[in-house]
This record gives sequence, C-alpha cells and structure tokens, in this order.
Amino acid sequence: MKPWLQLVFLTSVFLIWRAEAEFFTSIGQMTDLIYAEKDLVQSLKEYIRAEETKLSQIRSWAEKMDVLTSKSTSDPEGYLAHPVNAYKLVKRLNTDWLELENLVLQDTTNGFITNLTIQRQFFPTEEDETGAAKALMRLQDTYKLDPETLSRGNLPGTKYRSSLTVSDCFGMGKTAYNDGDYYHTVLWMEQALKQHDEGEDTTVSKVEILDYLSYAVFQFGDLHRAMELTRRLISLDSTHERAGSNLRYFEKLLEKEREKSSNKTVATTEPVVQNGAYERPLDYLPERDIYEALCRGEGVKMTPRRQKRLFCRYHNGNRNPHLLIAPFKEEDEWDSPHIVRYYDVMSDEEIEKIKQLAKPRLARATVRDPKTGVLTVASYRVSKSSWLEEDDDPVVAKVNQRMQQITGLTVKTAELLQVANYGMGGQYEPHFDFSRRPFDSTLKSEGNRLATFLNYMSDVEAGGATVFPDFGAAIWPKKGTAVFWYNLFRSGEGDYRTRHAACPVLVGCKWVSNKWFHERGNEFLRPCGRTEVD
Repeated sequence: MKPWLQLVFLTSVFLIWRAEAEFFTSIGQMTDLIYAEKDLVQSLKEYIRAEETKLSQIRSWAEKMDVLTSKSTSDPEGYLAHPVNAYKLVKRLNTDWLELENLVLQDTTNGFITNLTIQRQFFPTEEDETGAAKALMRLQDTYKLDPETLSRGNLPGTKYRSSLTVSDCFGMGKTAYNDGDYYHTVLWMEQALKQHDEGEDTTVSKVEILDYLSYAVFQFGDLHRAMELTRRLISLDSTHERAGSNLRYFEKLLEKEREKSSNKTVATTEPVVQNGAYERPLDYLPERDIYEALCRGEGVKMTPRRQKRLFCRYHNGNRNPHLLIAPFKEEDEWDSPHIVRYYDVMSDEEIEKIKQLAKPRLARATVRDPKTGVLTVASYRVSKSSWLEEDDDPVVAKVNQRMQQITGLTVKTAELLQVANYGMGGQYEPHFDFSRRPFDSTLKSEGNRLATFLNYMSDVEAGGATVFPDFGAAIWPKKGTAVFWYNLFRSGEGDYRTRHAACPVLVGCKWVSNKWFHERGNEFLRPCGRTEVD
C-alpha cells in the first residue's frame, strides 16, 4: 500500500473515535492503539532506511574525495598540469559539491512526521495516562498486590509479561501525588527508589524521587522518616533550596513535639503502619473491605448447608415450545435471592458479531447523578458501553428472543441490549440495577427494572467477578454463559440484597451484554405475591 493511501486509510479509521477517546476505559478499543503503534514503527523504519541510503551516498562520496584529495595535495601543480584534472576540480567545486549539499539538506523525515502528526491527534491523552495509572493502583488495592509484584509484572494468567521501569514507577507516584493521594505516592516512590538503588539505568534522579517521597511521608505525620529522607536528599544535592527549607521546618516541628511531650500536655500520635506500609485511608464506600475481599475470592458465604440447596437442571422456560426439544442447562448460583446461570446461551459466532456491532459505538459508560438525575461519568464505573437495536442485525433480535424464551418475560418493554467492554482495571462498584429515584421518567411508562439478564461474552484470566456484598456471593465470568436474577420482589419493592458490583479486571479483556426487563407487560407473567417480600 502506498504511504499516502495508508494515511488516508488510518485517518478514516481514527475518525470514528471520539476526540476524547478515554482509551483506558475499554480494552477493546485499546487494541486499535496496538495497530496504530505498529504502523508508526513501520513508518519509522522507512525513515531510517531513507536516512541510511542518504548517509551511504554521502559516505561513498567522502571516501572517493578522500582518495582524490590525498593524491592532489601531494603535488598540487603536477596534478593540475593535466588539463582534465583542472577541469574536473572546477566542475566539482562549482557543481558536484552543490549537489552534495542538496543531498545533505534533503529532508527524509516528511513521510514519518506527516504520519505521526496525523495519528497524534488520536493518541491517548493526559487523562488516559492518569486513568491508566489509577487503574493499576485500583488493582493494587483490590487484589492486595505490592508495588514490587506489579512492577515485575508477576500477575496470574498473563501471556505477555512486562515490567515497570524506575521512570514508570516515578510516573505512578507523580500521578498519585498530583491527585493528593499520598498513600500511593509513598508506595510508588519507594518502589522507584528501590529499583534506582539496585542500579537500574534511568534518567530520573534520586533527588527527584526523594523530593516527592519525603513530602508524602510528612503528610502521613511521620516526621522522623520525613527528616531522614530529606537529609538523604541534601546529601545528594546540598544546593536544593526546598529540601533545606523543609528540613528546617521539620526540625522546628519536632522540637515543638518534644516540648509538648515533656510537658505531657498533648499525647503525640504515630502514623499507623501495617506490613511496612502506611494504613490505607478510608473512602466513600462503606462496604469497601467486603467488596474487595469477594473480588479476591475471600469471604464467600457458600456454606455446605447452602450448597445442598443448589441444583443443576434442564430449563425449558415453563414448557416454551422453542425450548422443549433443546432446553438450556440451568445451574443455581445462589438460593436467596435466587441467582441462576444458564449455559451455552450465546455461540462464539454470535458473540463476535455483537462485539463487531458494538465496538464502533462504544462510549464511556455513565451513571445517573442521585441528586440531579443527569447522566455523568464516574470513577467508580470504568467501562465503555453501547446499545444495540434489533434492526441493527438479525443476531440482536435472535439473542433478545432467546432471553425472552429463557426468562418467560417480555422484551417489548425491556431496554435495548447493552454491550459493555471493561478497560484497565475496569469495574463498576456496588450499585443497584433498579431505580430508587421517583423522578425517573421511565418509571411511570415502563415501570422499574424488574430483572437483570447478564451475558458473559468472554473469559477473564483473573479478576472481573460479579459480586454481591450483602450476602457474600461471587460469580465468575464464563464465556457463553449468562446469569439471571430479579431486582424486585413480587410486590414491586426493590430487593436491596441485589446490590452488586463488577470487580476490576486484573488480567484479560471482559465483554458482557445485558438486558434489563421492566415491570410493564410482565404483570401476569410474574404476578404479585401474597406478601411484600415474596
């Protein structure tokens, strides 16, 4: 393919992406960056070949002229006595050297620079780099991975191992620092310093690392360690003004603490340290510890007694004519609330077709602001999603019909098929699928979200479970299977036990699709019970 055709093709491909692509929120879309980088490498190679060709011509000219001038300078008059030599000297200086000058000035960078300029406007942004760094920190916290493990790339199920350099660790620490996250600043600056002390080649200086690390440690109230790190910094760079100023300030604070301690007026508090690291600060999520433990496969409340109440069976959708001959395999995942898994719900071909339809339309998944009702992006939901209609392709209508046959519920009032792809550390923290907001416009016309049918369209090497913190269940993705549960009691009241979460994807690429069935149209298909909690 000609270079200009390549550029036109790449431009047309990239133009389908949003200007603010937020690549880190979708592994599926990040794969396009792999091919973009591959094209840049090819373009760079072509530039190198052109430069090497040019240098080869210049080298050949220089070698030829070196031999000639060695001969001519040994006997200038004798050399010029030959009229042809005299003519060629004049010609060389008037014409040939000018041609060489043009060759040296020839710009071979145009093709590469043009390609790079076109593609750069579709590159990941500063927001993407920040989002990717925070994703690694999220994985670090959720799965209790120390910086050394992440830095060395020692993750389960990985096919292509990679490691972080001193510069990478320093960048992680800076991202945390700029976000006011001193907990992760300390962890990653310590890792950068450790690798630096081990002799790793880097352009980042120890002074830079210690500058950030000492201040972050100070923010935890660890005055003694902050002074120790600052003194180490000054020993490396005695002219560092900020470090000198900080050290004097720390010494004054320490002196005040000693005075208070001697007067016994105020008890000094030491920073809480666990396993050599500062205690992780609490955040906005009350069930954080339970949620993350379930993501790690810990704290699952599957007792032998409960296990005995779970069964496998063939499901024909209450003798649905379409399922009598080919019923689905149904497995109980949990007894109360009842959660079931269906096997072989979608074929590989159907999955690939739906992914193909969804990928160009993927956009950052949003949540509804509980105060304003306005859809907005949120850090606790990191994925991209798109909505598919039955008119988009027959396979969408086929999958919708299949979900209707399995559940016995109507899709006429259900929402469109939502397809989601999770990005780096992709997650959706604990949430309810049903609405608790009286101002939702769909509540009056279609009713609340009665039930959730969740299709797993990929296997996930590590992480990515669907967990229910309230009753301690964890369900792991299996390609081609689907899980189903009711969000509402038969009375229409929300079942608050169904608060669930999509755990961060540690290794792999997670694709799911889901259908939310609504109350309207299902009044007689799932009639009311006798009590409020039936």
